[in-house]
Amino acid sequence: MAEPPRYRFTPAFEAPAGSAIRELFPYLSRPGMISFAGGYPPPALFDQPGLATAAQRALGTAPVDCLQYSATEGLPMLREQLQALMARRGCQVALEELMVTTGSQQGLDLLIKVLLSPGDRVLVERPTYPATLQALRLAGCPLAGVATDAEGLDTGALAVQLAAEPRGRFRLLYCVPSFANPTGACLPLQRRLALLALAAEHDFLIVEDDPYGALRFAGEPLPSLLALQSQVPGAQGRVIHLSSLSKVVAPGLRVGWMVAPLPVRQRCTIAKQTVDLCTSPWAQRIAAEYLAAGALEQHLPTLVAGYRAKAERMLAGLAGLAGQLEVAPPQGGMFVWGRCRHGVLASDLFQRAVARNVLFVPGTAFFGDNPDPASLRLSFAAPGLAQIDEGLERLNLAFQSA
Repeated sequence: MAEPPRYRFTPAFEAPAGSAIRELFPYLSRPGMISFAGGYPPPALFDQPGLATAAQRALGTAPVDCLQYSATEGLPMLREQLQALMARRGCQVALEELMVTTGSQQGLDLLIKVLLSPGDRVLVERPTYPATLQALRLAGCPLAGVATDAEGLDTGALAVQLAAEPRGRFRLLYCVPSFANPTGACLPLQRRLALLALAAEHDFLIVEDDPYGALRFAGEPLPSLLALQSQVPGAQGRVIHLSSLSKVVAPGLRVGWMVAPLPVRQRCTIAKQTVDLCTSPWAQRIAAEYLAAGALEQHLPTLVAGYRAKAERMLAGLAGLAGQLEVAPPQGGMFVWGRCRHGVLASDLFQRAVARNVLFVPGTAFFGDNPDPASLRLSFAAPGLAQIDEGLERLNLAFQSA
């Protein structure tokens, strides 16, 4: 009998670690489980009529655009609509600097391909989005965590950290300045300006991931790093901006975009040609028609109001856990970050919570280094108000048993 073939994997995939969050999926199938784990928009808040109208218009007016291959950098109509959307967000973007991606996660993957080599050091917030950590680790890039607090990335701590290294030691810094995943923190204006100044002084690029910026339900709007870079000497051209329709329209569209200096965008386009040729033209055309009709601006207040109500409900419920869980109230987005008191470990609490049919994400999944075993992330996005109440009651029981 022939021996089975020996598969020779690249070093990064000899024993790869999967997504810590996606490993929680089996728990979701349990009857009666209430999940505060995934950062998923609730189907009840999808603008299904608006998307249905956009889909009909797309197929009826431009079937070739929908059903044929398209340019790798994206359908012209969608790129123009995204350019207009960025202008409404305070960013005047040249069309040639904008490309459509299959979700903003693909944008990050393309940037890693064209900008980083194994061994290149990368700065990340501590904590940060775990899919970014996974992608950078698989690329062989050593990670250096930057301290954060309730206002996001601590630029004072970053300045001290950079001063101890030679200029240019770090290739880039990845951050989510507006309603970060997992902390929900929003970087204040002065810190945004300070971060741009540090990028110029120490010669690194900033990847600004902005999937949640439009979901502000408290406080005053802030300009993105992309919008601010021209105000800081030496910072122009150092910000690469990623965004997505996943959190404000529908994840199933898989439509994101990147704004990058032309030399970076051109190379990302070539890298994308080897991955998927182009983002689904059908999805792109639907997105373009949806944006062109002004449907996003019409629906966004409903979306924001829904998240505001859920966040307020969760924070009110968590007030009863004040002696057991320290939390930082967010001003937008989908997440509440917490830290267990009295020496309780999130991993132990997780097992007790699952036994009571409520799910969250232990915080260690979000750290590139020096994980905090007492931390955890709760998402208020997907469950309904009654589920939030019931889930927090179950979580309280889990704390009591811990």
